[in-house]
Amino acid sequence: MLRRSLYAGFFLVLAFTAHAEGFAGLKVAIQPKAIAPHTFFVQGLQGVASVANEGFNSNATFVVTDEGVVVIDVLGTPALGKALLSAIRHVTEKPVKRVILTHYHADHFYGLQAFKDAGAEIWAHRAAQEYLDGGEGARRLEQRSAELSKWVPAHMKLVRADRWLDGDATFTMGGIRFDIAYLGPAHSPEDLIVSVPSEGVVVSGDILSGGRIPFVGEADSKRWLATVDKLVALKPKILVPGHGGVTRDPGKDLTLTREYIAYLRTTMGKAVEDFTPFEEAYAKTDWRRFEKVPAFDAANRINAYGQYLVMERELLQKK
Repeated sequence: MLRRSLYAGFFLVLAFTAHAEGFAGLKVAIQPKAIAPHTFFVQGLQGVASVANEGFNSNATFVVTDEGVVVIDVLGTPALGKALLSAIRHVTEKPVKRVILTHYHADHFYGLQAFKDAGAEIWAHRAAQEYLDGGEGARRLEQRSAELSKWVPAHMKLVRADRWLDGDATFTMGGIRFDIAYLGPAHSPEDLIVSVPSEGVVVSGDILSGGRIPFVGEADSKRWLATVDKLVALKPKILVPGHGGVTRDPGKDLTLTREYIAYLRTTMGKAVEDFTPFEEAYAKTDWRRFEKVPAFDAANRINAYGQYLVMERELLQKK
């Protein structure tokens, strides 16, 4: 039985807040919000993962079915994972049956151990194995542990999926259908989105960052633009991004993401074609269209340099 009530047309913040003082001294609040009859959303704080936000900068979603709970992404530290699981248990007594990872980036999967210990089955796309086996996962753990040593132990185990998907998948749990679509490589090689048609909800992972500048880096921006178009075509009533708030006007936020990535490609692509050094190109670029958008200061220079390198590679491939 759900420990909350919903009235038609209203989405209520749960009275419960997991301050999680028992979870490695966390002070951030894990506060689920009901966004559809069976779907709940936890919103991370602004900015990159830091001591100030205790690594809590990404979103998580969970759906309560008659049979059990399906969780999509599990936050960015083991302590946050425990706090999220505790918050879910204050919403429902039903077991967490499955976790779906949109992608294997630290801020979305470091909370996995708590769910693994609780008996949940973990699903992710097979392309993430390169991250885990190729050394990048270990390097990121070392870096994240140095930055967030209080919450990310250096010896932390990187939890692997129980089921590696090769592409799209569909399953039904407790009468609710879940459609998983592989849309990578875009933000990451393994990007998955999860649609819950009966709820009108699509969880996009970091393909969309709601109302803020996305972290693009050296992502395959050409494929990312095509992926955004696929998201638009789904026409979701509610779109849950990997960071930032839920949007009930997906077209607006998707347009921002599309225009920003396209601008990076255009400006950095021209600089590469003209043999303009990055520093000069960055200084000459007019960023006024985006500089007031949240996360611009933290992400834009990294994104521009990453896409400068991407456009160099694309130019070489044409020759």
